[in-house]
Amino acid sequence: MKIFAIGTAENKTSIAMLLLRLVAGLTMAFSHGLGKLEKYTNGVDSFPDPFGVGSQLSLILAIFGELFCGIFIAVGFATRFTVIPLIITMATAFFIIHGGDPFGDKEMSFIYLVMYIVIFIVGPGKYSVDKLISK
Repeated sequence: MKIFAIGTAENKTSIAMLLLRLVAGLTMAFSHGLGKLEKYTNGVDSFPDPFGVGSQLSLILAIFGELFCGIFIAVGFATRFTVIPLIITMATAFFIIHGGDPFGDKEMSFIYLVMYIVIFIVGPGKYSVDKLISK
């Protein structure tokens, strides 16, 4: 059907990666990262410390990953590098923080983890800052 014809396989992949980056990056940044930034500015006393670096540093690392890396992924800037902290964050959430929880309670971290792994494997696509820089 011509209505769904959007060009070459590269174009289709790039459009799909743009959509995936926007959804995975912006929902993480604004649904999760901003909330953690608010916790930090309000002086939250407790935050999970799965690596033994302290609650405050764990929160700062989560803010960096979720807010800043989420925005960088959405625009496709240093994509393969900036997706690594989010893969680590979501793997930590899935396997450690919610490790003993029923799957329904950790499903969201699993979905994000898979999206970030796909972005790492496929790359940002041609509709990204990375592509503009590489020209």
